[in-house]
Amino acid sequence: MSWDAKDVALLKELWAAGHSAGQIASRLGYSRNAVSAKLKRMGHKRGHKPPTANPRIVAVPTRKPALAAACARPVDRVMSKSKPVAKQARELTKRELYAMLANAVRNTG
Repeated sequence: MSWDAKDVALLKELWAAGHSAGQIASRLGYSRNAVSAKLKRMGHKRGHKPPTANPRIVAVPTRKPALAAACARPVDRVMSKSKPVAKQARELTKRELYAMLANAVRNTG
């Protein structure tokens, strides 16, 4: 199959509008690889993604539940206390381990 001027013009128009190679291929009746190859020969990048490929995702703020009337009263004393959490020892690097070993050897001999 050869590309005629009408198809090439429509290809350029759709590519500039942000359509993917697969969308253009289904519209023109070519394979996606044929459209990608033509775009490459025309100097366009094959990995181009339309602007809608990465939409901005905005987090919706969550609402805090309203306190019940019984919970809203001040508490005279705290019934439970959280227990202290033991710190986890950090992992030593190879260099630190060798330095500790060399220091221990110096101190013993």
